[in-house]
Amino acid sequence: MNKRPFLLLCALFVSAVALISWGVTGHRTIGRIAANHLNPQANAAVRELLGNETLAEASTWADEVRSQPDYKHTGPWHYINLPLGLTEPDFEKTVKGMTQENVYSALLQQEQALGSTATTKEQKIEALKFIVHFVGDLHQPMHVSREEDKGGNTIQVNYSGVGTNLHALWDSKLLDHLGLDDQQLAAKVDQASAAQLTTWQNDPMIKWMWESYAISSKLYAEIDANGHTIDDAYYQAHIQIVQQRIEMAGVRLAGVLNRIFANGLATSTAGTSAAAANTPPAGTGGGNATTIDIHDAAKHYDESVQVCAKVYGHKALNNMTLVNLGAAYPDQLLTVVLRGDAKDAGNEWDGQTICITGKIVSYKDKPEIVVTDPKMVVVAKQ
Repeated sequence: MNKRPFLLLCALFVSAVALISWGVTGHRTIGRIAANHLNPQANAAVRELLGNETLAEASTWADEVRSQPDYKHTGPWHYINLPLGLTEPDFEKTVKGMTQENVYSALLQQEQALGSTATTKEQKIEALKFIVHFVGDLHQPMHVSREEDKGGNTIQVNYSGVGTNLHALWDSKLLDHLGLDDQQLAAKVDQASAAQLTTWQNDPMIKWMWESYAISSKLYAEIDANGHTIDDAYYQAHIQIVQQRIEMAGVRLAGVLNRIFANGLATSTAGTSAAAANTPPAGTGGGNATTIDIHDAAKHYDESVQVCAKVYGHKALNNMTLVNLGAAYPDQLLTVVLRGDAKDAGNEWDGQTICITGKIVSYKDKPEIVVTDPKMVVVAKQ
């Protein structure tokens, strides 16, 4: 028998498994915990989208489809590469300044799609499944780590006498050693107090990532200092971290969905004009988005909003276009960052009033909204 095809097949299988964050057990546990903390509106919206499929069952879909031709482009959406040694302010600046796609930008994009009145039910179902998975990914420390070792995939370790790598160890090996299925694990770790629920769900996404980055930095240092043989002492010292990250991911996922579905499932307007799809009746919040005055943009960080204002110029860069709202640069009240399919959408907006729906984030202490779908911006009628 020719061993080369067999060995190649084994290598491909190992590589595929290594890319599945948290494994099936971890992701499904996160989905179960999230389901326990949904409010009635979110629970009803999830049921309308998924039918009899649970959040736990939907949680692994993003990994299952990533090798299919239509989804190969989503590979970079599952992680983010960063150098070690960043301070927290530099970490935030680096993450928000990245032009290449990553789990942070992907999660923001899918949150917009799920809450938008412009997306179809099918698009919302995909967005929901991506969100369930990506919130889990952000809480797996080795998914917020170094590019040079592919998030620990090339760092070989010996665990219980078996060869593996640092990434796989944190994806599933430590959890496997615990010996619980997702139902049992959810019952064990879903123990957050009311105060913890409130705090964790109010933490901004960038903080979730900083937590993972701080842990992965510590894990790299431990391997460098103590060697690559992982014993039971390592397991005992780290399994609590694994369990807490899974618990926090489930609680925070529920918080994300509760906010997106605060007013129920956003009505799809597929088949209508873009303007009709994105412009709500006066006084409404545009589905789950709250209508705000542009002067109040900085008061609504990490909230989904709709805001209408005049464009005072734009600047096209290699991978994005920056649009100034409310005033000219550097005094703009809000920056719209156009990426992906939306990158060239703002070339003719100068001097016009536009309405944009999306989540406000902070960059260099100034509010901005990242847009990857042109349908999220509508030119107001003059």
